Amino acid sequence: MRIFKDLWWFFVQEKKAYGIGILMLLCVALLELVPPKVIGIVVDLIITNELTTRNLFLWSIVLISAGIFMYGLRYVWRVMIFGASVKLAKQLRDDMFSHFTKMPPSFYQKKRTGDLMAHATNDIQAVRETAGAGVLTLVDSLAVGGFVIITMASTISWKLTVIALLPMPIMAILTNYYGTLLHSRFHFAQEAFSHLNDKTQESINGIKVMKTFGQESKDVESFSKQSENVVEKNMSVAKVDSLFDPTISIIVGISFFLSIAFGSRFVMNDEMTLGELISFTTYLGLLIWPMLAFGWLFNIVERGRASYDRIQTLLREKSDIKMGEDLVDNQPIGSLEYQVEEFYYPDSETKALSQIYFTLNKGQTLGIVGKTGAGKTTLLKILMREYSLTNGCIIFANKSIEQYTLRSLRESIGYVPQDHYLFSMSVRDNIAFGVPNSTDEEVYSASKLAHIYEDIQDFTRGFHTMVGEKGVSLSGGQKQRISIARAILMQPELLVLDDSLSAVDAKTEEAILTSLKNNRKDQTTIITAHRMSAVQHADLIIVLDKGKIAERGTHEELMKLKGMYYDMYLLQQLESKVEEGDRHE
Repeated sequence: MRIFKDLWWFFVQEKKAYGIGILMLLCVALLELVPPKVIGIVVDLIITNELTTRNLFLWSIVLISAGIFMYGLRYVWRVMIFGASVKLAKQLRDDMFSHFTKMPPSFYQKKRTGDLMAHATNDIQAVRETAGAGVLTLVDSLAVGGFVIITMASTISWKLTVIALLPMPIMAILTNYYGTLLHSRFHFAQEAFSHLNDKTQESINGIKVMKTFGQESKDVESFSKQSENVVEKNMSVAKVDSLFDPTISIIVGISFFLSIAFGSRFVMNDEMTLGELISFTTYLGLLIWPMLAFGWLFNIVERGRASYDRIQTLLREKSDIKMGEDLVDNQPIGSLEYQVEEFYYPDSETKALSQIYFTLNKGQTLGIVGKTGAGKTTLLKILMREYSLTNGCIIFANKSIEQYTLRSLRESIGYVPQDHYLFSMSVRDNIAFGVPNSTDEEVYSASKLAHIYEDIQDFTRGFHTMVGEKGVSLSGGQKQRISIARAILMQPELLVLDDSLSAVDAKTEEAILTSLKNNRKDQTTIITAHRMSAVQHADLIIVLDKGKIAERGTHEELMKLKGMYYDMYLLQQLESKVEEGDRHE
């Protein structure tokens, strides 16, 4: 029952709801004692020929009144206890979602989306059941069982009560053993469900690739195997769970046998009346529910305990982003300076960056080029504080970026990543995502700067066109430009384009860069690119090679060096001429 101790904080928080609910349960348990007693009294009145119409009417009124009261009280405890458990589910979901938003990319590299979704759905549902049906079952079974036993012992026969309860210790030992098995097996069942959930999510997201390579049948086969594993793990849970009812039924059957056998003898010896024996066996029938409930309770509790442990393990994971003291909540405005000695990704022994030193004054544009894997995106990730620096610092507006709150730092940066993500909403809402209160004119202006306005006007419903999940209905170039418009609308102090022009043609690229240059004269811009044309207008260009700055300078200065930049530029010029020749042919 450790789960109830773990959830004690919530029971204290909702003490009013649980207090009223439990009080109502106790009242119902007491009222349930009335019918068996009335039945015994009426039977004795029949045997002694003392039953009259008036007596029968009065006892009938008692039974009906008890039933009506129980109906009302049961309604109240359901609202209170089950209502509180729904609040727990909401609170856990909110805590978990908030936790997800605070975790760095390294967290999502270790965790798979399907597994996180399983925590937020299946596991929370199991905990909710514990706080609702679990509390109900525990209180109701103890209350009904306790009141019934006390009533049997005090009002009928304590001797027969002891005899009837003799098999109970056996049931306690067996159900405890079943509970231990259930806990470990349910943990594995939840893990199997997480893997299946992840497989489903991954397959749906990759359905286009799967169809392109004709791997549908293999993926179905893989899914089927994982589904069979889920069935197997849940069957192992069900096999243990199925032991509870037969065990309890056998114990109850033994108790009934002992009660009738010894009770008949007591009636023959005039130690109790026939009506009392009938009342006793009726009370014993009421004990069936508490006994069965204990089996159900073990199931609920062990499921809830395993799921709560999984949730808490997830929530205990800490972000590896280092934060300074006395954090500043103002957005930084000013120059940017990199003083990076070295940077390693978590759990990696290979240097991703080393000896990165440069200064970018307010209003300047920085171009970053290099081969794939040179460290361009890594340079931006540490600026966005997706990872903490291993050794060194980045100064933004005369303060280390670790001195700013994550919110203020990131609000000052308009970041357009390589992988453009659009939400399942209208084009307008996607552009206004960072500034929800934007006017239509502001949205239109940002889209014009990103040179996507005319494309949007050609859509079926213009800016109100739904783009579909992840922008599935748009081309790569359209998604890129909508993402750029979204960043421009924020009017950030620092605009970062991480290879964000790769899917547009050279003419559109030039138009976008010219618009940015004319409209962001006093604001800073960083552009990473594979095409030299995207950065040749920059005030400073750095060439990265294996995580280090191999060359730096303006376009003209780097061309004079005739180094890596020069070679890459000439190669791209040659490729462009070849492509033009192919088009003319």
